[in-house]
Amino acid sequence: MPYQLRKNFKLFSLNSNPELTKEIADLLGCELGKSSITRFSDGEVQIHLEESVRGAEVYLVQSTSQPSNEHVMELLIMIDALKRASAETINVVIPYYGYARQDRKASSREPITAKLVANMLETAGATRIITMDLHAPQLQGFFDMPVDQLLGETILAAHFQEKGLEDAIVVAPDNGGLGRARKLANDLDVPIGFIDKRRMNPGEPETINIVGDIQGKNAIIIVDIIDTATTVALAANVLVERGAKAVYACCTHAVLSGNSVQLIEDSAITELVVTNTIRIPEEKRIPKITILSVAPLLAEAIEHVHNEKPVTPLFE
Repeated sequence: MPYQLRKNFKLFSLNSNPELTKEIADLLGCELGKSSITRFSDGEVQIHLEESVRGAEVYLVQSTSQPSNEHVMELLIMIDALKRASAETINVVIPYYGYARQDRKASSREPITAKLVANMLETAGATRIITMDLHAPQLQGFFDMPVDQLLGETILAAHFQEKGLEDAIVVAPDNGGLGRARKLANDLDVPIGFIDKRRMNPGEPETINIVGDIQGKNAIIIVDIIDTATTVALAANVLVERGAKAVYACCTHAVLSGNSVQLIEDSAITELVVTNTIRIPEEKRIPKITILSVAPLLAEAIEHVHNEKPVTPLFE
């Protein structure tokens, strides 16, 4: 059954992930709003809205992925353009919320950049945020407007349920990822383990202990973000060395910076399952990497918000 959208509904895309926005538009059965992004000779971003948005309920899709600063500025300028063009509401869909790792002062004289970005989005004129898998869920408290955080874990779990791996165990690559691993393990109805890394004395090498029975098991590593891939590649290699039959890895946000793709290619990972919250260039789409689409989940969330239906069922 096609989604029911009112006449004042408009969906716009910026430059970070136009393919994802087009997929969302196709699922919703709507046209993409007309706008253009140009740059002055010195690189300044200029945005033109090429249709009226007066009184419209606007949904704007933009991940703040690499190049992060460019995409953040595009987003802020577009929100300002929509506000000045008298849009009634500006709902910002941020599949990947960049700067989320800077969510606290880890040492003195450090910024809390995740809060700064939240402040800028509010000041620009955003009225709602729809996002996925914030690095720390408490980031929702940085905003004084509604924030709907969707979970990519449900999409990842469905993939592994379809694979039907026997003798599976979900493994957190560090102590901090236990909550995420526990949820996936519950969904797959399999045991859980984690890799405990500690340095007993300064200057000594880290000791690595594996908590949980991985002997002869299909291990599934889950994290929220894979950036340099160092952690996940090391974890996969250690699990195989300690007796795992095969290692699969999954994450919601595939940042894949630097030589991460080569690290994954050379590692003991059999398959890396990611989503398209961040656009993955063709040159990084190696056979080991499986990309799942978040468009159906985001389209459903947009439709629920638009038609004032509860979003809670999408979190379950």
